[in-house]
Amino acid sequence: MGKAIEIAPGIFWVGVEDWHRRVFDALIPLPYGTSYNSYLVVGGEKVALIDTVNPGFEQELLEKVERIVEVERIDYVIMNHAEPDHAGGVPTILSRAKNAKLVATRKGVEMAEAFYGVAAERTVPVREGDTLDLVGKSLTFVEAPWLHWPETMFTFCRETGVLFPCDFFGSHLASSRLFDDEVGDILLPEAKRYYAEIMMPFSRFVAMALDKIKGMDIGMIAPSHGPIYRNPRRIIDAYERWARGPLERKALIIYVSMWGNTEMLAKTIADAISSEGVEAVPYDVLKADLSHIARDLVDASAIVMGSPTLLAGIHPLVGLAVSLVRGLRPRAKLAAIFGSHGWAGGAVDQMEGLLRQAGLEVVDTLKVRGRPSREDLERAVNLGKLVAQKVKETAIETNS
Repeated sequence: MGKAIEIAPGIFWVGVEDWHRRVFDALIPLPYGTSYNSYLVVGGEKVALIDTVNPGFEQELLEKVERIVEVERIDYVIMNHAEPDHAGGVPTILSRAKNAKLVATRKGVEMAEAFYGVAAERTVPVREGDTLDLVGKSLTFVEAPWLHWPETMFTFCRETGVLFPCDFFGSHLASSRLFDDEVGDILLPEAKRYYAEIMMPFSRFVAMALDKIKGMDIGMIAPSHGPIYRNPRRIIDAYERWARGPLERKALIIYVSMWGNTEMLAKTIADAISSEGVEAVPYDVLKADLSHIARDLVDASAIVMGSPTLLAGIHPLVGLAVSLVRGLRPRAKLAAIFGSHGWAGGAVDQMEGLLRQAGLEVVDTLKVRGRPSREDLERAVNLGKLVAQKVKETAIETNS
């Protein structure tokens, strides 16, 4: 991957693979690293660079561009998104390509000045449907706000059918194989994990963007993270399912246990849900990867959360999971809550309040003092069966 790769006539991948990065946004685990995809589009008279790279990789970007054209020949730098992992190389490119203009939405132009000190006279603000003529190739811009910042846009090359959607349709996956059909079965699970963490909070805008691109003759999708899709329907159909397809008959049981009491309840609830024909996915947040929880939140119908009471409130690890649910805004609307306590409770009530504020319907709660008794475990079974029943009712309503 140390060379520029032509992905379509006159369009070259000049990005970099970051094999060693292991966390993103100081939160998201990156078990497979990531990539920062940049694309050089060479027209008959003009040259455009679409997105750049994360700070620290500018030299590698320059070297790859130089294998195709002199950097000074770049006429336009297209900034689909102002976040540093895609626009961090903008100052370097503009310092070398003295006559190049930065092309972005109006909000993007504002962010380019704030983040990278790009002077107004070196920018070209564009709107929905504006087209840049490179002679023989044209770039059309599609405004895509909140995917996942307010200034984001897509770029489409009509002549080659290549869509450049930046973060949209991306995945955190470094690979020496550039295309989706070369990567194998790992791609869609990683794309789903990426969708959960980045796009799921903006599912309404995801649906709007999917509608916008329906009329385009897309032959290839070239995102700014992860492999390029030579089969664009593969990821478009996945996004359709994740954004507005039917939810799965699946309930997540997210919990932590200090002395085994809350864990007894969690296992009992999971078994009861499963016995009713609904998939139960337990996550002990002491051991679980939060990004895997996020991935399962994409299509789960119910969220069951359990915490012991610690210092009169929610255990901090479960509190983090509650914050994740509230922040990611999954489509699930059903919730149930359980927990154990010693001399005083508090965790269950706090979780109930927070999840109701997040728009979830709390169908049942269970508070247990000390070690669960037989009667307590029977109540846990009933909670699990109620959750399963509600999930099945919701599935029937959705499909009717």
